[in-house]
Amino acid sequence: MPSIEDSSVKEIKPNIDGGIATSNNELTLVEELNFLYERIVGCSNLPGNKLTGTCDPFIELKIGNYKGTTKCIQNTSNPVWNQVFAFSKDRLQAHTLEIFVRDKAFVNDEIIGLISFAISDVPTRLPWDSPLAPQWYRLEDQNGFIVSGDLILAIWIGNQADDAFSVAWHSDAANVRVESAANTRPKIYYSPRLWYVRVKVIEAQDLVPSDRTRNPEVYVKVVLGNVVLRTKISSNKGANPSWNEELMFVAAEPFEDILVLSVEDKLGDNMEECLGKCVIPLHKLDRRLLPPPVADKWVNLERNVVVDEERKEMKFACKLHLNAFLDGVYNVFDGPAQYSSDLKAASPKLKPEEIGLLELGILKAEGLVPMKSKDGFETTDAYCVAKYGPKWARTSTIADILAPKWHEQYKWEVYDPCTVITIGVFDNCNLLGGGGKRDSIIGKVRIRLPTLETDRIYAHSYPLLALRPDGMKKMGELQLVVRFSCISMVNLLHTYTQPLLPKTQYVSPLSVYQLNTLRRQAVYLICSRLSRTDPPLRKEVVEYILDARARMWSIRKGKANLERVMRCLSVFPAVWIWFDGIRQWKNSVTTQYCLIFSSILLLLVSGRPTHPPNIDTKLSHVEDASSDDWDEEFDAFPSSKPGEIIRKRYDRLRSIAGRLTEKIVHLAAQLEGLYSLLTWRHPRATPMFVVFCLITGLVLYLVPFRWLLAAAGTYAMRPPRLRVTLPPIPQNFLRRMPAKDDSML
Repeated sequence: MPSIEDSSVKEIKPNIDGGIATSNNELTLVEELNFLYERIVGCSNLPGNKLTGTCDPFIELKIGNYKGTTKCIQNTSNPVWNQVFAFSKDRLQAHTLEIFVRDKAFVNDEIIGLISFAISDVPTRLPWDSPLAPQWYRLEDQNGFIVSGDLILAIWIGNQADDAFSVAWHSDAANVRVESAANTRPKIYYSPRLWYVRVKVIEAQDLVPSDRTRNPEVYVKVVLGNVVLRTKISSNKGANPSWNEELMFVAAEPFEDILVLSVEDKLGDNMEECLGKCVIPLHKLDRRLLPPPVADKWVNLERNVVVDEERKEMKFACKLHLNAFLDGVYNVFDGPAQYSSDLKAASPKLKPEEIGLLELGILKAEGLVPMKSKDGFETTDAYCVAKYGPKWARTSTIADILAPKWHEQYKWEVYDPCTVITIGVFDNCNLLGGGGKRDSIIGKVRIRLPTLETDRIYAHSYPLLALRPDGMKKMGELQLVVRFSCISMVNLLHTYTQPLLPKTQYVSPLSVYQLNTLRRQAVYLICSRLSRTDPPLRKEVVEYILDARARMWSIRKGKANLERVMRCLSVFPAVWIWFDGIRQWKNSVTTQYCLIFSSILLLLVSGRPTHPPNIDTKLSHVEDASSDDWDEEFDAFPSSKPGEIIRKRYDRLRSIAGRLTEKIVHLAAQLEGLYSLLTWRHPRATPMFVVFCLITGLVLYLVPFRWLLAAAGTYAMRPPRLRVTLPPIPQNFLRRMPAKDDSML
């Protein structure tokens, strides 16, 4: 395992001019890299070869040891390619660029004509300039004489902020196949907007079961995509059952799935009869854009009826009373709450104001561990993926290098300062064709925005740590530059007094089980949508960034989170030592003051219990224990049960421990947030807290204590109509304090 020094974050000093944009450069957090760009548009009037009379042209660009080629277009004298090439200027070992037009019909790819450019004569294009207009050039032979055919192209020198950077074939990927070149280019992705689909099944009317001699056992089945949910069997065993049960799903824009509702009659084990069915496209559902509720409605259900022993027709079967709508007043979690980067509601009408800008410069990686073998050499094809809010940024893939340099800069709008940006490093395993391999995980870094001072540049080298079956392993280091700048300091400080999530999530909160189930659906939808982009952002990448396995229980995580809690609680032994000194009268004056103060407190204490405590069956969960619970409790140790029963118990233990771990994580985060407030870890919250303490001290000094006590009692006993269900300002403030969740593997 790496030592503490190997796993520490180190400060670096990149050459970025203090993060100030110069007159000819908009890259403020990364070093400028110059590239020689060529946009090959096409050719005209190319001569046919003597054998077939046709031409199969392609372009070959050559500069020193680097070579790039376009696709071959068959049987044409006027081909069009519109391809862009980028050669890293720092690595060029020649002073001339040669562009050959070749004919694939010949074994040796006969040269039709060529053009050459001196690199010193190539113009420089600034990032904010319009695209360079392509020009026509006459082809020459190898002796410099004009030949038949013309080539139209544009050539210029630019940096990584150029529009052509993300679509160009790069010389760093010279060994990559042409069909796989798209997998090496930098891209921006956006997660689909996610909505909760809420289906409240109220009642049904006029059910007609096939067997009218029995009481139907009816439930409602709702299907959306690959998710199937069922209500409980109605307690009304008649033609008009009722449920009053709500089922929830997650849907993604654009809405592609349909909502299928059916009333089912359970006939026996694995046997059921459909009493009615309806299909509702998601885009036809009402949308809840503001907190007021959506009205419920009646829908007609149909069923297949056999006519003339051959044809089947859909006829009216019954009515179903329900309330189905797209709920946009909640935030749909796509990752663990402690690592969340997007706290906004789905409704565009509830979108908060932008408070700042987050800038990230991905410089380079060093000391990466080889992830694969090519031609007998150990190597890595590394790329980075950064995720904040719905925006994903993927860097270019640097092939066959263990110390890749990206120097790419990205920006995100910030709507809440108490969020986290995640950067992952991966090995591209789909550069040799095929496209079906899983990209290997190298490591990831999380940066919590509350720990960043506004308008300050943070440049550090972060260790990439990965967990393996044999323990933790250092996979390399990633150098990042981060800056968080705010638009208005007043608006930024105001967010610390607001609820962290949309208000509806406090007024009508969802259960922990619902949130976890819906989060799994959200991750699945994001993975499926981003894997359909070109090039795809693969499922394993998305799941790793979103920490899809965060709820899986492990002893290591349990010990770590318990240690977090104990570290924060270690202040109490110190207080006890101080109190023990008072109790032992080591300082008589201090002890006397404490005795007087404790006597006053004793006079204010009232309301002792009137009976001794007894066994509480509800507290002991005796009333709702199942037969499996009792069987497990009275089993011998070690267990004598078969392996299948032990496996089920272990899986249930993992599930329970996972929920318990979430509670421990939440407690540890709250205690660490309080500790960070007192230790000046938060550059904005601690000064606010100090000012609040000064004002509080001044008020306590000027206002008599009995007036404050009366005001506090009046506020605590205010009538219900003057109360709000939102968290109080101190709780909102403390929940925004940074914890060490991002330091956990």
